[in-house]
Amino acid sequence: MELPSAVVVLPMGALFLLSGLIVNCIQALCYIILRPFSKNLYRMANRVVAELLWLELVWLFDWWAGVKIRIYADPGILQHMGKEHALVISNHRSDVDWLVGWVLAQRSGCLGSALAVMKKSSKFLPVMGWSMWFSEYVFLERNWAKDETTLKSGLKKLRDFPRPFWLALFVEGTRFTNAKLLAAQEYAESVGLPVPRNVLIPRTKGFVSAVSNLRSFVPAIYDVTVAVPKDEPSPTMLRLLKSQPSVLHVHIKRHHMSDLPDTDDGVAQWCKDTFVSKDGLLDKHQSDNTFGEHLYQPIQRPLKPLLVILGWSSLLSVPAYKLLRHLLSSWQGSLCLTVGFILTTLVMNIFIRFSQSEHSTPAKVAPAKESNGRVLPIGKEDKDL
Repeated sequence: MELPSAVVVLPMGALFLLSGLIVNCIQALCYIILRPFSKNLYRMANRVVAELLWLELVWLFDWWAGVKIRIYADPGILQHMGKEHALVISNHRSDVDWLVGWVLAQRSGCLGSALAVMKKSSKFLPVMGWSMWFSEYVFLERNWAKDETTLKSGLKKLRDFPRPFWLALFVEGTRFTNAKLLAAQEYAESVGLPVPRNVLIPRTKGFVSAVSNLRSFVPAIYDVTVAVPKDEPSPTMLRLLKSQPSVLHVHIKRHHMSDLPDTDDGVAQWCKDTFVSKDGLLDKHQSDNTFGEHLYQPIQRPLKPLLVILGWSSLLSVPAYKLLRHLLSSWQGSLCLTVGFILTTLVMNIFIRFSQSEHSTPAKVAPAKESNGRVLPIGKEDKDL
């Protein structure tokens, strides 16, 4: 991290970590005190507390970096968003797609109850991962033999969730990179599947399980397609921290859960067909640089994230200033301060590295199988999520 960036990023990182630890402590107290007596009361309290942390990242996206999201959708869809339970599926194009989901959830009034299916290692991230655990995110090991029961159990626990929630599931299984696209194209050609151009091949087992366990109480699937316009840089966590703006186009389509096929094979094929359609939609976007201006739905940048970041700054600035003066008054304090800055830098770099596509776990390739005398690779689609 360059020195000029560090001068700004380190105080921001310290603010996020300090406020996050406060949020984590409140979440832990709510978990110990409220949850044994009323799970719904705990969830309602946690929704408010978790939002105080997530809004800082929405502020980073909206106000600090000034990333603009242009939403394309039928007008009726926006009337449903935030007022119903929904399963959200999306292509995984940029490093901050998860944050795009949070921004959309915040616009819809359900940021505190925005959930996701995440890889197990995520819950060990300082502050963020711990808050996700308290918020009932579903964590998987990317091994279907172990994850099938975990996913089913985690989804069924949402049946009595007291407020509308969004559950995000990235069915491609990993973030998009050109190398992963090439591997997906080779695999598709070898097994006779439609060859993708802008998306990866969806891993349908997790999606089928989600639909099977959610369809009785979740009425809708939000099919989200994220695209970066021509001549616009793809946003990354590092670019956000450096206050470098960008533009994202987001197309949203709502499907009734009841319209999906009744069989597991039918649901799996629906998912594959949806991503074939998504691939074509992205082709058209590349040609037109829009998802269709007749679908554009302007949404104002909200003040709430700004107010929250100002509130945290006001709350913590005076104690932080007094602590800083105290630490600088002795060499032992200066040493502690140096260690604190080093730890903050390390944690911020962990966050940045965790979000980057090139550091995401690629889909594994299993041993080959034979078909008509040819040896074909078995993609992770055939074994895991």
